[in-house]
Amino acid sequence: MEIKAQSGQSLELHPRLGPLLPWFSAPLSHSDVRFVVGQERQEVFAHRCLLACRCNFFQRLLGQEPGPGVPSPVVLSTVPAEAFLAVLEFLYTNSIKLQRHSVLEVLTAAVEYGLEELRELCLEFVVKVLDVELVCEALQVAVTFGLGPLQEHCIAFIEAHSQETLRTRGFLELSAPALLPLLRSDNLCVDEAELVLAARSWARVGAAVLERPVAEVAAPVVRELRLALLAPAELSALEEQNRREPLIPVEQIVEAWKCHALRRGDAARDAPCRRRRGTLPREHHRFLDLPFK
Repeated sequence: MEIKAQSGQSLELHPRLGPLLPWFSAPLSHSDVRFVVGQERQEVFAHRCLLACRCNFFQRLLGQEPGPGVPSPVVLSTVPAEAFLAVLEFLYTNSIKLQRHSVLEVLTAAVEYGLEELRELCLEFVVKVLDVELVCEALQVAVTFGLGPLQEHCIAFIEAHSQETLRTRGFLELSAPALLPLLRSDNLCVDEAELVLAARSWARVGAAVLERPVAEVAAPVVRELRLALLAPAELSALEEQNRREPLIPVEQIVEAWKCHALRRGDAARDAPCRRRRGTLPREHHRFLDLPFK
């Protein structure tokens, strides 16, 4: 198939076929299935036989023949209407025009419906248009659906644009499983003090949404913060703030102080002392056993 990218914002297969999306918003000739799609409850009309032939998901969903009279609509409330219409366009024409603002929703639908070819087209497009505003949302989708190559692309992008990414809304909305691989990375171009602040902001947002304590929300990820990299004055300030607003387990702060006190030995070797790519130099770093490589 010929693949054509347009200004880095859309990808279209066989564009000569033209858009068919307006067709689906009104009853088609011989259409025999009606969907009610998304939170907006948009009506979408299609042909049962075509969908069942093209997609196993729809074959299972529409397996039973409709009875006499007006059939009840098939309600698909979790997929946005725009993404569902894009899926139908692909199923009818083997062609799709992807847009940056909706590609992750189309990708999600492709994964859930088992449309491997559409999934691969979406993945290719996401990698092409990845930017600071999109990358965290893309990482979340990759982690949720086990899309390893996309996850690797997203992490590599964030490693190269760490400070900008930490300031986005998408970062604050990451799940703990999506945040973990970032905090474990040696290649983040950000200092640990800034990363601690970002983790606190992330936990505050999660605490507000989930109505849970900040420390409880942070628990799955906070161990990946490398507190021993902070200077003594920074660690003291963090300890004081932690008393007012608990975020980090006390024993984790104690481990960092041990690393400072002993400088070499078991505490220094066992503590997370490895510098990241963006770690700013501090006087005590020369005593750490695990410098950044």
